[in-house]
Amino acid sequence: MANKKAIRDAYGEVLLEIGKENKDVVVLDADVASSSKSGVFGKEFPDRFFNVGIAEANMAAIAAGLATTGKIPFINTFAAFMVLRAADPARSLIAYTNLNVKLAGTYAGLSDSYDGASHHAIADIAFMRALPNMTVISVADAVETAKATKAAAAYNGPVYLRLSRAEVPIIFDESYEFEIGKGVQLTEGNDVTIVATGYMVTKSLEAAELLKSKGIKARVVNIHTIKPIDKELLIKCAQETGAVVTAEEHNVYGGLGSAVSEVLIKEYPVPMEIIGVEDTFTESGDYEELLEKYGLSAGNIVSKVEAVMKKKK
Repeated sequence: MANKKAIRDAYGEVLLEIGKENKDVVVLDADVASSSKSGVFGKEFPDRFFNVGIAEANMAAIAAGLATTGKIPFINTFAAFMVLRAADPARSLIAYTNLNVKLAGTYAGLSDSYDGASHHAIADIAFMRALPNMTVISVADAVETAKATKAAAAYNGPVYLRLSRAEVPIIFDESYEFEIGKGVQLTEGNDVTIVATGYMVTKSLEAAELLKSKGIKARVVNIHTIKPIDKELLIKCAQETGAVVTAEEHNVYGGLGSAVSEVLIKEYPVPMEIIGVEDTFTESGDYEELLEKYGLSAGNIVSKVEAVMKKKK
C-alpha cells in the first residue's frame, strides 16, 4: 500500500473516460468543480456540463428532469451539502421516482478537514441508505473509485457515490473485480472480522498487521456497497469468526455499523463493536490528527478488537 492517489482525482479521470464512451452522460456541479474534479469532464465536454452555482437542490431537480429524457446525470458537490441542501429533490424526485441519477458526494467524512463541522459529512450514509431505491457506495481507494464509478454509470437507478478528498494508499490493482452489492474479503483470519468501508479499510488492514503481532488473526472485509449490503458474506464471517468490529468515517448511528447490526441481529448475533464518530460534531484540523482524535485509527480498531474478543463465547 505504498503508492497513494487522491480519490477525487481518480473520480475526475474516470468521469471523463465514461463521458467519452457514452454521450448520454451529463455532469452537473454546484460551483465546486475544481474541488470535486468534475471540471475535468467539463473542460472536455462543455456542452454536457452544467455549473448551476451554489444551488444544490436545483442541481438535483435539473438532473431528475434530464434523467427522464434518457440522460445519465452525475451531480457533484461536497457530501455534506448533498444531504443537507439537495435532500428534498434527492428524496422526492430522484429516489421516489427511481430515476437514473448518480449523486457524487465528495469530501466525505472528515476529509475536508480544515473546514470543520459545517463541511464534514458524518450523516450522509444514514440519510442515503434510508431512502428507498437508493444504492449507496463508499470507496476505499483510487482503483475502487474508478471501478465503482463505472459500475454506477452502468447501473439503472439512483446511486450515491461517497468520495473522499484525501490522498489515500492504493489497496487494489487493475485485476480487482468490483460488483455492486458484493463485499470483498481482504485478509484471512478466524479470530474476529473487521468490517470496514472507505478510508477505514486501509486503517483496518493496518490494524490487522498490529493484531497479528498479538497472536490475533483478523479477517478484514471491505463493504463498499452499504446498500444493498452483502448479507451472505456478513453472516458467513460472523459464523466463522464469532465476533465483528465495524469501522467507518461516519457517525456511529445510521451508517455501516447500523447496517451490519441489522443483518446480524436477525440472522446470526455475535459480539460486536462499532467504530465511528461518537455522535459529536467534529472540529477543524489536520486530517490524520482528526481521525486519531475521533477514534478512527488503527490503534483504536486494535483496542475494539481486543474488547470484542473478551465477549466471544
